[in-house]
Amino acid sequence: VQLQASGGGLVQAGGSLTLSCAASGRTFSGSAVGWFRQAPGKEREFVAVNNYSGGYTYYADSVKGRFTISRDNAKNTVYLQMNSLKPEDTAVYYCARYYSGNYYYTTSYKFWGQGTLVTVSS
Repeated sequence: VQLQASGGGLVQAGGSLTLSCAASGRTFSGSAVGWFRQAPGKEREFVAVNNYSGGYTYYADSVKGRFTISRDNAKNTVYLQMNSLKPEDTAVYYCARYYSGNYYYTTSYKFWGQGTLVTVSS
């Protein structure tokens, strides 16, 4: 399976963006899909994840209440709606298919997308 993240761009603080993660080759096959981000000079960090049915979701504390993860399984696409963006949200955002283990760890995921850059200006 290949994942393609898109939707990044430059936005002012307080603005909104919606990222998309589209799967090709195979579907998400019932797997949870997560979003991570990596700011310059920092490690990749967990942002959000939801399961295949969308029945449960988890968010990093830093984005809770501002970001919303959702998915359209018919379109093999997972979304990340980002509101009230802050300069500290600036990063390359990645989506990945969950494999096993703790949702918060990058090692629990396989099939990473190439990332999409989000830049939030102050």
